[in-house]
This record gives sequence, structure tokens and C-alpha cells, in this order.
Amino acid sequence: MKKWLKATGIALVLGALTACGTSTSGSNTEDEVRIGYFPNLDHAAAIVAKEKGYFEEELGERGAEFTHFPNGNDFIEALETGNLDIGYVGPGPAINYFLTGGDIVVLGAAANGATLIVAREGSGIETLEDFGGKSFCTPGNGCTHNVQLEMMLKELGLESNRVGGTVEHQSRIAPANMVAMFEQGQIDAAAAPEPWGTYLVEELNAHVVTEWDNVFLGQTLASVVVVTSTQFLEENPEAVDAVLRAHKQAVDYTQGNTEDTLETINNHLYDLTQNRLPETVLENAWSRMAVTTETHADALQAWADASYELKFMDKEPNLDGFVDTSRLDAILNQ
Repeated sequence: MKKWLKATGIALVLGALTACGTSTSGSNTEDEVRIGYFPNLDHAAAIVAKEKGYFEEELGERGAEFTHFPNGNDFIEALETGNLDIGYVGPGPAINYFLTGGDIVVLGAAANGATLIVAREGSGIETLEDFGGKSFCTPGNGCTHNVQLEMMLKELGLESNRVGGTVEHQSRIAPANMVAMFEQGQIDAAAAPEPWGTYLVEELNAHVVTEWDNVFLGQTLASVVVVTSTQFLEENPEAVDAVLRAHKQAVDYTQGNTEDTLETINNHLYDLTQNRLPETVLENAWSRMAVTTETHADALQAWADASYELKFMDKEPNLDGFVDTSRLDAILNQ
């Protein structure tokens, strides 16, 4: 009963987060730079830069407005409709938007790794070979984590029911619902972002099927990229550079101050939900990712190629013009 209450509590935390997608800093003005991010551990650079005041410090009088999103689809919609200027998102939604003609450019990376493949206790899944006839969930259909898992399954001769296979995929499952579905035995496995994958392991005794560094492109694929529109970049180059300077400062801080970074993130979650994640979950999840500015464009292309191979895309992907790290590189070299 105690474990159930504990899981229910964290589900409320995640449920509150996934219900959010509105401004966290008051009213918007035309001059404020609107910055988007997710309340996830691999968005540590964004959260630290916000909480430490790096964005406001670099932007000066122009100021910043912050919006947190539950998934990449909502982030991209905000960017497309002009309700967002710049921010942090997974590479999957960014690539999919670019390939459909969307106005988006990757300025750099914010984190690598942070995908964990876990199976519910009692699911009968010990290895990827056991996924036949089982079910799994991901935050989105064709999202970064979805493609990573399905590519590994395909190499073993397994496919999801999306393409006539025997593995049932349930998409657009928010972390809160992953917790509840594991607790109630409604799903067998998940390709989960951190820290939610580690939460399922530490608090619900889920089994780690594939560690983050053994997931497809696990060590080189950016789990979070910094993006903007080419229109905003061309019209506001100084503001973009200011955000990137704050981003670099935040990445440097997280790399040298793990304890305070995790406390900052947990305090941020508390401000949003009035609940905190267990410290052991944050600490163990932190070891399953790398906060970095290093962008591997070849890994992004490899992910896109895999997405096409898995039939998430109708045409072979060409990412020419998608990545332009020149402005961040100049800042890093100063």
C-alpha cells in the first residue's frame, strides 16, 4: 500500500507537469524572448539557466518569458504558430518538422543520452528478444525514444503493430500515465526519458532492458537540441547569441556542480507541482545522460534514416540546412 501511495504521489507530480504548457513568468510583451523547455532532467541546462538568471542576465532589458511543454508536438506547434521564439526540444519532433518544410534550425545540443528501456516487474520481459507479443509505450508516435527502441527491435526481427508486427505500441503516453500503467499492469515496457525511466526502476522495481549507452545511438544522439526559426534568427541575431551564451554558462555550471544542479531541478519541479522527486532517482538518472553542447549532426542524420526505415517517414530524409552550430561554436571558442 505504501508503494502504491508513493507511485500515486509521483503520478500527481508528472500529471501536473504534463498538464502544463503555459507561461511561468507573467505576461508577455512583444520584446521579450519566449523560451521553451520541458521539465525533464535532460533539460537541465534550460532549467539551470532559468533558475540562475542566466537568460535574463544575457538578454538584459529585453527580458525573457518561459513556457514549459509536456511533449515535442506541443513545442513545435508553439514554434510554428509564432508563440515561441527559441528553446529546447528532442531531436525527433524537430527533424520531423524540418522534413515537412517547417522553419526550424538546430543551434546546438543540450544533452546526450537519457533514453532508458525498462520493463514492468512481472511482464516476462528480460531482454529485447522478449518483446514479441508484448506492449510498450512512448511519449509520442515516432518520437526520439520510439525510433530508438523500434530500430533495436527491427534488428531482432520484431516490429510494432503499427506496421503489422506483434509488438503493441501505445504512443503519446505522458510520464504520469507510464507510472500509473506500470503500477496497474496495463503496459509491459516503456522507452522513457529521464528521470522517469529511472523512477520506474527505483520506485516500481522495473527491469532495465537496455541501458542508455546501449540504446540505438545512445551515446551520440542528442536527447535535447536548442532550436529556433530561421526567421527569428535573421531578425534577432543578438537575442539568439544572448540565449546561447546563457546556455553555455548553464552547461558549464551543470558539469561542475552536480549536487546543486539536481537540487535546482528538484526545487523547480516543486515550484511547478508542490512535490519533489526522490534524490536517489535524480542521482541515478543523472548518470544515464550527459549535459553537453557537443552536437553530432551525423547521429541526427542516422536517426532520421532509421525513422525512414521504420516507415515513420514517407521520403528519404535530407537534413541539409537543419543544423547550424556556427553561432554557438563562436561563443564556445571565445
